[in-house]
Order: sequence, then structure tokens, then C-alpha cells
Amino acid sequence: MRNKIAAVLVSAAMLTALTGCQKEIAVEELPVLNYTAPEQGEEIVVIHVKDRGDIKIKLFPELLPEACENFLTHAKNGYYDELIFHRVIEGFMIQGGDPKGDGTGGESCWGGKFNGGVTEQLIHVPGALAYANSAGPATDGSQFYIVTGDSTDAETLKFYEEEYDKNPQIAYDINFTKEAEELYIQHGGAPHLDGGYTVFGQVIEGLDIVFEISQVATTANNKPKEAVYMESVTVEQYDGSAVRWYKSDYGIE
Repeated sequence: MRNKIAAVLVSAAMLTALTGCQKEIAVEELPVLNYTAPEQGEEIVVIHVKDRGDIKIKLFPELLPEACENFLTHAKNGYYDELIFHRVIEGFMIQGGDPKGDGTGGESCWGGKFNGGVTEQLIHVPGALAYANSAGPATDGSQFYIVTGDSTDAETLKFYEEEYDKNPQIAYDINFTKEAEELYIQHGGAPHLDGGYTVFGQVIEGLDIVFEISQVATTANNKPKEAVYMESVTVEQYDGSAVRWYKSDYGIE
């Protein structure tokens, strides 16, 4: 277990640049809202994955308005159409949204980077949608990832909280609310990213497609050997159909 935790710490450090000030994230016992169903007629985002199907996602503009505006604008303008998932790590996440297709490109709808923000009410459970960044949420752009994640336990979560404060290579703090701890223990995810990345959406249908993509063969650089394309990303109105949040809804263990 300790070896696994150490590996995750190294991975997180690689994801986080060594610049910027450490940001304190105040913990308030506010409810986690990932598993909040959309209202009839609400705008949702649909990622149409070539030869695989649709991933439907609820956004949370009431919590992170700029993060959602950026994604919705890119979707409506066709920015993401025909782009690939350029980085795929089984047991972690799938990443796309880079016009260059190599992890070095992309920008916000306003040009350059922007600060999408962070809220403890949205966490990295499986199906969470978040922006990739290079040095904290102030460097959000167009690249995004969807969490698949791995199982976790109370010991691991406590270790993250204690050890991240001591690690100078990680420029953000981690503090889990009681509800977040319970959700991570029940569903798994990528809790080590909380506080450092902008989570702004949640998959409501098509989580099985996300996991299917996460299991494709990849190169040493985590790029799929056979390209996985987003034919388009569209903005649609939620029709009131049943949501399927959880891995268990698809028979995924």
C-alpha cells in the first residue's frame, strides 16, 4: 500500500509545476454535488466518441461559471471536434482537448490561460470532468480529463492529507470533508488531485465508454496506439432520462 501511495505522490508532483504560491483550501462541511441530477431542459455537454458512443456530462455553472462558460463556448464553436484523447492512463483518467494532440497546445475561449477555480463541493470521483493544468487552476485552458480512478481507503486518504503538507513539490493542500471521504471509499477516484484542479462536471451517461477508452493500448507516453477521436462535442438540453452515475450501473468493478 505504501509503495502505491508513494507512486501516486510522484505522479501528482509531476502533474504540478514547482511555481506559484501554495494555496490553502478552506474546508467547510458543504455537500459534495457531483451526483446532482440535471433539471429537465438544462444544458448538458455530449462528447460523441467515434465508433464508441456518447458521453453525457452535467456541468455546474452555479459553482464555477467561468470554467463552464469556457467549455460550453468551445463546444458550441466546434473547437473540440475531431480532436483525440491524447493521454490515457488506466486506473486514473482519459485526457483530451488539445488541438496539437500532444499535450502542449490549447487555450481558453478568451485566449491563453484562465483561472477556472476550485470548489470542495466537486471532487475527483469516477466520471468527474476537470481541466488539466500546468501550475494550478490559474493555468486552465482547453485540455480536460475525465476521471476513472482507482479504489482507495481511509488510510490512504489520511496519508494524502498529512503528507501533501510536507511535500514541497506539491503546490496545493488536500483536506477531505467527511462526505468526500465516504464517497471516495465507496466509489474510488483520484482524490490526490483535489484542491489543485478545476472539477466542473460529472458524467451522467456513458461512464462505460470512459472506462473502455481508459483500457486501450498506449505508447510509453500514454498516447493511444490507435487514435480515439471525439467526432464532436455538442451542447444539448437534458431530456429527463435516467442518469447512470456509478460504476456499478455498468457492471464495472
